[in-house]
Amino acid sequence: MSQAPRTWFITGASSGLGRQLAEALLQDGQQVAATARNLDSLAVLQETYGSLLWSAELDVTDTGRLRQVTDAAFDELGHIDHVISNAGYGLYGAAEEFDDQDIQRQFATNLIAPVQLLRAVVPHFRRQKAGHFVQISSAAGQTGMAGGSLYHASKWGVEGFFDSLHDELSPFGIGVTIVEPGAIASSFFTRVGVAKAINAYESGPVGALRGYLADPDTVIANSIGDPAKMARAIIDAVTTSQPTQRLVLGSDAHTMIQQSLTARLAAHEAQREAARNTDR
Repeated sequence: MSQAPRTWFITGASSGLGRQLAEALLQDGQQVAATARNLDSLAVLQETYGSLLWSAELDVTDTGRLRQVTDAAFDELGHIDHVISNAGYGLYGAAEEFDDQDIQRQFATNLIAPVQLLRAVVPHFRRQKAGHFVQISSAAGQTGMAGGSLYHASKWGVEGFFDSLHDELSPFGIGVTIVEPGAIASSFFTRVGVAKAINAYESGPVGALRGYLADPDTVIANSIGDPAKMARAIIDAVTTSQPTQRLVLGSDAHTMIQQSLTARLAAHEAQREAARNTDR
């Protein structure tokens, strides 16, 4: 279903879910401000959609540049209705296999950049007295997995930050939606980082994960999430009169999150008396 004309700002629009979102919106005749680390990756969209596409080169880990691009998009387009924070990547391996640069880059991209983007956007949304911020998280933001500690930690951090903003920003007419997809059949898996193995983790669950990720074509083939359907679901969900605070996409995501929450709730309930015993 076509949406009424709106303006959207999307990070990480060169491929994957971000690209699907940009294409779906442009096909609907929406104005899109798309950013990517490589501006050439948006050339076909620019040629096809002309003035409907505003584009800028952006590495979201460059906070100064992120603020400049955000300000320029609002200034030049006049009004932006929705900001979709999509840029991110996965880094896998055992916790002790990562080097310091791995850790810094994972959190800089997946956690610090969304925080800084939100901070750059909010003054504009407050001035407009309206706006909706969409943060692409993951089912990994509600679960844990051997070999995925850094990626999951970055997504749990995203969930905590954006979950705290509903009451903080709603008085200004600003909405926030956290999107939690499962595995998406997209180029995400061709760009994952995998830490260099140390002998202790050549086998076991981390070794099994490393072996699986070594064949991205198989991973993509086994991923049940349809990026085009997910893009449309996001657009539809955040343009309703009452957008949801969380949006789960993919039956695998629904199952993983349900199992995780059920187990945590059971463990939580089992500690009711022990918790009360520490009250004054």
